[in-house]
Amino acid sequence: MTLRELVVAYFQHYTIMAYLALALAAFGVYAWQPAGLVASIAAFAAGVMVYPLVWHLLHQYVLHGTWMYKHKWLSPTWKRIHYDHHQDPNDLSVLFGALHTTLPTIAIATLPIGFLIGGIGGAAMAFAAGLLTTCYYEFMHCIQHLSFKPKWKWVQHMKQRHNEHHYFDETGNFGITNYWWDHLLGTYYQKKDRAKRSKTVFNLGYDETVAKDYPWVKELSGGIATGHPRRRALTKENDQATA
Repeated sequence: MTLRELVVAYFQHYTIMAYLALALAAFGVYAWQPAGLVASIAAFAAGVMVYPLVWHLLHQYVLHGTWMYKHKWLSPTWKRIHYDHHQDPNDLSVLFGALHTTLPTIAIATLPIGFLIGGIGGAAMAFAAGLLTTCYYEFMHCIQHLSFKPKWKWVQHMKQRHNEHHYFDETGNFGITNYWWDHLLGTYYQKKDRAKRSKTVFNLGYDETVAKDYPWVKELSGGIATGHPRRRALTKENDQATA
């Protein structure tokens, strides 16, 4: 995949179009109720800065937590927004975040702090910043999962760390656009730093034993897949060929 092909596919996705449309609407609200220059810059900067921390904490403690699948009404959300992504990291249908989960998160993370800084205009600026930061996050996430080979070393570094999160040990490298918070919170690693692959890297700890007590994700998934997704695909192809 070329960079041009990646960019074209990215901007055609409905979530990106929604984020950009909402960002334009937020700028419209700002034009209607502008804040002062300093407050506007501060609110936008706060929106840009807060998102990576919020994402890291949600990624580590919510998406990789063990509590969502224990509630029947939350289990479909957990399955969609993260379990399916780890079961098969190259499944493009679940690569982008679901709007019904991302938009409330962005709003909760940015609107209050923006309002405290600059009222309605500040809230609009912070929300727009959160939306645009999310667009950047999703673009980097595409690079990390699609068959695109970045030429820039810093992007190669991020892609390698994220692939380790998906294919080696899911208990670290929670960042997407940077690993500042991983370094600060002690969750950053390189493959050479850990002795062996995590046994739960593809199922996030949701296995047959857990499913006996909390069966909803298994029921929605039609079973629990185990092992590397490429090996599962080969096994499925072999089974179909011999059927």
